[in-house]
Amino acid sequence: MAMAAQQHRHHKRRRIALSPSPSPSLAPIPGAPTPPLDSLADELLFLVLDRVAQADPRALKSFALASRACHAAESRHRRTLRPLRADLLPAALARYPSATRLDLTLCARVPDAALASAAVSGSSALRAVDLSRSRGFGAAGVAALAAACPDLADLDLSNGVHLGDAAAAEVARARALRRLSLVRWKPLTDMGLGCVAVGCTELKDLSLKWCLGLTDLGIQLLALKCRKLTSLDLSYTMITKDSLPSIMKLPNLQELTLVGCIGIDDGALVSLERECSKSLQVLDMSQCQNITDVGVSSILKSVPNLLELDLSYCCPVTPSMVRNFQKLPKLQALKLEGCKFMANGLKAIGTSCVSLRELSLSKSSGVTDTELSFVVSRLKNLLKLDITCCRSITDVSLAAITSSCTSLISLRMESCSHVSSGALQLIGKHCSHLEELDLTDSDLDDEGLKALARCSELSSLKIGICLKISDEGLSHIGRSCPKLREIDLYRCGVISDDGIIQIAQGCPMLESINLSYCTEITDRSLISLSKCAKLNTLEIRGCPSVSSIGLSEIAMGCRLLSKLDIKKCFGINDVGMLYLSQFAHSLRQINLSYCSVTDVGLLSLSSISGLQNMTIVHLAGITPNGLTATLMVCGGLTKVKLHEAFRSMMPPHTIKNVEARGCVFQWIDKPFKVEVEPCDVWKQQSQDVLVR
Repeated sequence: MAMAAQQHRHHKRRRIALSPSPSPSLAPIPGAPTPPLDSLADELLFLVLDRVAQADPRALKSFALASRACHAAESRHRRTLRPLRADLLPAALARYPSATRLDLTLCARVPDAALASAAVSGSSALRAVDLSRSRGFGAAGVAALAAACPDLADLDLSNGVHLGDAAAAEVARARALRRLSLVRWKPLTDMGLGCVAVGCTELKDLSLKWCLGLTDLGIQLLALKCRKLTSLDLSYTMITKDSLPSIMKLPNLQELTLVGCIGIDDGALVSLERECSKSLQVLDMSQCQNITDVGVSSILKSVPNLLELDLSYCCPVTPSMVRNFQKLPKLQALKLEGCKFMANGLKAIGTSCVSLRELSLSKSSGVTDTELSFVVSRLKNLLKLDITCCRSITDVSLAAITSSCTSLISLRMESCSHVSSGALQLIGKHCSHLEELDLTDSDLDDEGLKALARCSELSSLKIGICLKISDEGLSHIGRSCPKLREIDLYRCGVISDDGIIQIAQGCPMLESINLSYCTEITDRSLISLSKCAKLNTLEIRGCPSVSSIGLSEIAMGCRLLSKLDIKKCFGINDVGMLYLSQFAHSLRQINLSYCSVTDVGLLSLSSISGLQNMTIVHLAGITPNGLTATLMVCGGLTKVKLHEAFRSMMPPHTIKNVEARGCVFQWIDKPFKVEVEPCDVWKQQSQDVLVR
């Protein structure tokens, strides 16, 4: 008992000693009873915080205001910071000294001064920093960050299109780096990469995608100095065969990505026949247009332990090439999207890749019932299959898939238009373990949905442009699939409120729903969806019967809402915007075109400090003055779509000032079109285009 009391006093003293100065509102009142939470040890308070954050991250702020102990515990417990503005960075770091991860993706512009002030505020605990969506900083800011964070292990500087060798030299000072992303550093040359290679020898994960200024010399130096690399992305760089031997000699390399490397050809791959990388497990050569089946056959001899291979949009698939897959006894994932299968090319996969767990044939030509049926009959342990837009397959293929691959957890077969509604019922009858299913633009009907209700593990269901399904079919899903997180009902014109209510009531974990052009739904649907507290994506474009009444319920009930598309929802006006501004503080993206919103509603959205993306192409109630005021106040915007007519109506200095903050304008010149085409007419028109 005495020891327990002593430990309790120790925990309490430690909380008071480490806590930052609380606000006056948290000061104890003389004579007032001690709040119950103040008597808990840190470990217990941290467990409470974990539960609170899991249920609703926004509740952490309320927890911190409960008492001095809660305020101090929340300060020490938080490990990730995501400030809305760069000027808040110093205060955030001071408030949360134990934070190890700094996410600045909500800050469109982070000047050098902000990073320098953050260094002064104390950020030595940081291990990871993400600046992938931020602009405005240069070599000086990177230098300040590297100096302030001696243990920095993860740095994402993607999309630094203005950054080059000087900034790379400062990155090299972060000698503890394990993961580094320099995607789209177009000014970067071999000199800058050389600095990184010499300074950051502990690197394990490096992405140089779209670094067009690099040559083989820089890559060779990298391979010489950074021997601990396990993942390397050189997509869309100008490397040639001179780089590959040194890369393949990296002793720990497990993942190599060479997407769109036009300098890699058959000669480069043939030259590697004598090089053997036993560590490589993932190889992505998709969109390497100068590679043929000859080169692919050569490289397979060099990677005996490969687990994943991506040759999408690369070269024709021949039987001779596929037979070389036998040299990869551990191959589990094969992606051949957009490839052309020669005669018996697909069939050869069934005999050469018996260990496959994932097969992607999306948008490939030459996929026939005979060959696909043979393949799936041999791949009994297949877990993921993608046959999107394989338009030649029929019920024969689906019967083979459902009878042979009963353990499937993912099946994607969008636009397989020759598969009948009766055959689609086989999916639910035989593949009950499915977690992801895409039947977009198929012949699915209510009987098919009734059969799919047996798939109680479904988390993602995409059945857009399925014109035969109705509320009756959706009711089966709502009653039997409680784990559903995403459902796409795009242009399912027969669906009404009754079906959506069934989904909302039966799927409390729902995070994303697309009801675009489901013209029969009304505010009743939105009111029911407002009970889904985890909903973060709502698309109701072209739903003319919804109004601000339903949207206000969504705003109040779905506090995690981050993406909202209400284009052509004519009944939504300023009232809906006022509710969003008051409750939807997580909103990041919104499309307002054709709504009944005026300057008042638009300006109210400026109070949502995290709003990044707005589309307001056609809004009759918006004036140039209202738009100008909104753009000036919304400091976090990174992308705005506007009608071309506004360009000449707005003051030029306003556009320049907003662009200087890191916002990109996209000017759209589309005619005003209010009418919404019926779903069946739209589908027929889209099919006519495909036929042509």
